[in-house]
Amino acid sequence: MIGRMFTWAGAMVMASALPLAAAQAEVPSASGAVPAPLLADLNRQYDQIISDLIRITETPAPPFKEQARAELFAAMLRDAGLPNVTIDEEGNVLALRPGTQDGPVFVVSAHLDTVFPEGTAITVTREGDRLMAPGIGDDSLGLASMLAWVRALEHHKIATETAILFVATVGEEGAGDLRGVRHLFTKGEYQARISGFLSIDNSDAARIVRAAVGSRRYRLVFKGPGGHSYGAFGIVNPMAAMAETVRGIYAIDVPTEPKTTYAASIVSGGRSVNSIPDEIVLEIDMRSSEPEALAALEGAALAAANTAVAGENAARSVAAGAVSLDMELIGDRPAGSTPADHALVVDAVSASAAAGFIPRLDASSTDANIPMSLGIPALTVGTGAGGGRAHSLDEYLEIGRERFIAGVSVGLGIILAQTEPSAP
Repeated sequence: MIGRMFTWAGAMVMASALPLAAAQAEVPSASGAVPAPLLADLNRQYDQIISDLIRITETPAPPFKEQARAELFAAMLRDAGLPNVTIDEEGNVLALRPGTQDGPVFVVSAHLDTVFPEGTAITVTREGDRLMAPGIGDDSLGLASMLAWVRALEHHKIATETAILFVATVGEEGAGDLRGVRHLFTKGEYQARISGFLSIDNSDAARIVRAAVGSRRYRLVFKGPGGHSYGAFGIVNPMAAMAETVRGIYAIDVPTEPKTTYAASIVSGGRSVNSIPDEIVLEIDMRSSEPEALAALEGAALAAANTAVAGENAARSVAAGAVSLDMELIGDRPAGSTPADHALVVDAVSASAAAGFIPRLDASSTDANIPMSLGIPALTVGTGAGGGRAHSLDEYLEIGRERFIAGVSVGLGIILAQTEPSAP
């Protein structure tokens, strides 16, 4: 599938030497550059990209309610020149740009959903070269960048050997648990044809995520008889079992490499200050980029919960009933990686460097988790000129023209390298 529109040999040596996290290295300045006519086209589109970015951002897409933005983005893809646009049963927007040969498809994806709940006021404001609004960089910018690449390819009539499937996914954030991309790879129309996957997510065009941080999330429900805080004193208390569970989890020794983490995140329950609760709920999050390390942590955490329940039932009276525990898996993001010397990684490093950035390889939890876990080459890269405060109400993007367009060019450079284009 993968040919070379440019010369990548120097970049191959450099990429294979990069460590996973925040690496910086000397890179070839010429390889990976987007051809001048296409770069000029992106520059010409600057005002259109900003307009698209604002329009997308101000169209709400709260968790599990992405339909309005999906319909808007489908219409924008058609306006950009792709007639074959559909919305699948999960809510993903799909737009196929056929290749000159039948066979595999290369996916370029960004996500529709935001972390912000329904009713969040979202209005984009501008101060000089900065745009501000919740969700503007995560991931409205990825969607707007995709539109710019489609217009450039269509305007210059670039034919690619490999078909490109542009996808806007649902459910990337939080409780969405990657449901959109999971559907794409397990039930979608193109699942058997996808040979490579590029996710556009975040505003840092130097950041190349080649390792998927997996996560396992549980809701632990501790139940007991409950009773009056004074009159029933001495009976078992689900709150005590929950507290001992947290203590046990935080005593687990986890590796620093690969980075493996846990968090006791949410606690709820109880009826009043003068009652022994009959139910306490604890939610926990566990993460690692190494599947074996994640599985070991999960086993240890669940064992800590079972031990805590047994300890509470042994420590206090169970005459009115014992403490029980229900474990519900509420999040499952698989771990995986794409090798540093894989051509997709090499192409991404080269494209970022050619645009004037210092590329670094990183690990994160993104839509690319699913294909990486299946052994399909996949990456997540940034676009644009940077920003900050993601997942907050004061999220912002830098949009100074020259560096912004350079950042947007990175994704297009990767697409060209992966799909065997003819010269513009």
